[in-house]
Amino acid sequence: MSADNEKQGRITLILGGARSGKSRFAQQLAEESSNKLIYIATAEAFDREMADRINRHKNDRGPRWQTVEEATDIAAVIAAHSRPQVTILIDCLTLWLSNLMLEKADIEAVQEQLIEALDNASGPVILVSNEVGSGIVPDSALGREFRDEAGRMNQRIAAAAGNVALITAGLPLWLKRS
Repeated sequence: MSADNEKQGRITLILGGARSGKSRFAQQLAEESSNKLIYIATAEAFDREMADRINRHKNDRGPRWQTVEEATDIAAVIAAHSRPQVTILIDCLTLWLSNLMLEKADIEAVQEQLIEALDNASGPVILVSNEVGSGIVPDSALGREFRDEAGRMNQRIAAAAGNVALITAGLPLWLKRS
């Protein structure tokens, strides 16, 4: 395996719809390693339901995990924590994208920073993202813009990743394996 393929093989993208089991699958995949585990959480608790959801996820992960909460600059967190003996799990890219859109960030530039951070990562990185393009066409311009941006983002990350799985009903379908 060439150095580029080996580097790309450390990056895994897990895609799926809401409640597909993608986060659980990604967590199990990370926990198969004896590495130190770092969870980059992109969600922000703007209401009670989201706060409860975040706490449930933290409890599900258990004490082996270190959680880093970062809503927008996940490239910097990857750069700061990536080591060969550290597995990083980012959950989730679609929440990250919505955070960026709310900040009116330059989406393409920030995604380039993420791809560069993934390329430079010395340890495994697992990314979770929603596949939102299989549903109905959103009835608002913002909804359609989000769907389109998410689709482009998933394509870019999938191209940079060595491994890509689509999760449906808790079952993985490997679309790409390094």
